Amino acid sequence: MEDRRELDAMAQCKMQNADRKMQNRINLSEWLLDFAASSIKLTVKLKRTAIGRYMANQLMRAASSSGANYEEARGAESKADFIHKLQLVLKELREALYWLKLVERSGLILGNELKTLLDEANELIKIVAKSVITAKVKGK
Repeated sequence: MEDRRELDAMAQCKMQNADRKMQNRINLSEWLLDFAASSIKLTVKLKRTAIGRYMANQLMRAASSSGANYEEARGAESKADFIHKLQLVLKELREALYWLKLVERSGLILGNELKTLLDEANELIKIVAKSVITAKVKGK
């Protein structure tokens, strides 16, 4: 009887861990979607000059493709495919961070909204970078 309880407790623990992992994936997916949406809203505030349009397009492309690539990673066909697509997410997030820094440095947009996006980009980069490292270690 005691063995059965232990097995039930272990099974419940495994189910909770699986649920937590799924929730974390969904949360990251939503966070990337929110990051892309916030980046798009920021680009609307850029002046409609050649420079403003160029930077807006680059930021929009990088910020939105990070989330799209994450969704592709979630449906990867193999561990190697998953790692590759996660690395693409990281690459696009780093590029989005670059464009956000350039917007800030050039003085095109100042303020809290830009700082919030810079902070989010840095946090997302840390999370995805750690995920890439973890996936590579587990893949060996």
